[in-house]
Amino acid sequence: MAVSGFEGFEKRLELRFFDDDKPITNNPMGLRLIDFESLDQVLNEVQCTVVSAVANRCFDAYVLSESSLFVYPTKIIIKTCGTTQLLKSIRPLIHLARNLGLTLRACRYSRGSFIFPKAQPFPYTSFKDEVIVVEESLPKSLCYRKASVMTPSNNPSRAWHVFTASADVESDESVVVVEVCMTELDRVNARSFFKRKGDEKNNSDSAGKEMTRLSGIDNINANAFICDFAFDPCGYSMNGVDGDRYSTIHVTPEDGFSYASFECGLSLYDDGHEDISEVLSRAIDVFRPSDVSIATTYGGEDYNHEVTKRVERLLAKKLGLKCRSRIMDEFPGSGTVIYQSFTPRRK
Repeated sequence: MAVSGFEGFEKRLELRFFDDDKPITNNPMGLRLIDFESLDQVLNEVQCTVVSAVANRCFDAYVLSESSLFVYPTKIIIKTCGTTQLLKSIRPLIHLARNLGLTLRACRYSRGSFIFPKAQPFPYTSFKDEVIVVEESLPKSLCYRKASVMTPSNNPSRAWHVFTASADVESDESVVVVEVCMTELDRVNARSFFKRKGDEKNNSDSAGKEMTRLSGIDNINANAFICDFAFDPCGYSMNGVDGDRYSTIHVTPEDGFSYASFECGLSLYDDGHEDISEVLSRAIDVFRPSDVSIATTYGGEDYNHEVTKRVERLLAKKLGLKCRSRIMDEFPGSGTVIYQSFTPRRK
């Protein structure tokens, strides 16, 4: 590993709201009514900007200079990499939602273990400090709270950090969120995410489309509309939009600290959508990493052990990845998290 470089591992924040006085059907746009200038001010505090955006009837998706932002009528997801100050977004986002008559219902903050932890600003040098900052930013009505560090036995340096707070003991979220973190990417595959000679003449939009095609990212979910962006001289981000489902990929391809992430939200029981294990297999195969972790958050849906085992079987069969550790933890009002760690069988 390099001594220093760009921090690929993201910090992720999810805020869920409910309407104070009336059903959300009276205000179907909800949080999507927040004007862009206000969002831009929040992002400025976080130390990132919007570089590309797309929307459909269900939600708005923004590619950021450091990762992604998704705005649904009653939910905001923001994940940022590098040395961004993600937690500075909590108070202003709650304030903007309150102006629309929306009250915070639940908060989830999560992240992996940084490649360059000493490069992070306060409070991100200590998960305990991060939890204190989050708790101080939340209303007391979110009384069901828990912080957990899920540490795999095979690789203690690759822990998964989760803090949740909820106003209800039962989760209201039916979406299953899958977050994949990959390090030590295959060097040949990583080359797809460097701008080629002559690409400087093209804009980042066209270069991003070329990276999407060359890498095979466009085959992960053929139904998704992809909003992609290529960074200079290397690096890549994309948001996928498929009905009410989002997906997102971020790539730091430099050798020595290469990293890629894939995240998607889905329901395990909807007809007409592919098995999550097949989707994950295609996403991971784009990068062929030496180290993979998968955090799966079951909100309102019950934990499905068979899905977990199916993912492990398929990744072993198709990609030669062996599950070295599996940890489960439960969070009041926020569901169950399964954290799996994989490395190639030869290791």
